[in-house]
Amino acid sequence: MIKGVITKELIIHNDERGRLMEILRCDDKIFKKFGQVYITTAFPSIVKAWHYHKKQDDHFCCIKGKVRLALYDARKNSSTFGSIDEFILSMEEPKLIRIPKGVYHGFKCISTEEAIVLNIPTLPYNRKDPDEYRVDPYNNSIPYDWRK
Repeated sequence: MIKGVITKELIIHNDERGRLMEILRCDDKIFKKFGQVYITTAFPSIVKAWHYHKKQDDHFCCIKGKVRLALYDARKNSSTFGSIDEFILSMEEPKLIRIPKGVYHGFKCISTEEAIVLNIPTLPYNRKDPDEYRVDPYNNSIPYDWRK
């Protein structure tokens, strides 16, 4: 696993009224600090990749549909430099993934319905100076193929 990536297996509690799933608590080992909460979606077969942050960590959880989340460690001083991690996220396989700063990440919707990903970054989005560094999902030096 890429250095600094942490996974948290999530538990869904069911009863006759519906379901409840705690995603991130301030007393969790995976928690660092709170920036904001937002959702992003992708339609079937759509890829949203690649980007990384210099200042913030992300916490990804898929709350509808299914996604393949891929991570690439581009941190030259990391013991896992050049490594790739891949996770399947869905309500059927609920987990939270902490993505450390400096690690490229992206996801592909692999369900037949729109996928919804919840993100809890450690910093709020700065519209005037975004902490977001992008490369094309297909035309780049990252050794990962989204077409699979």
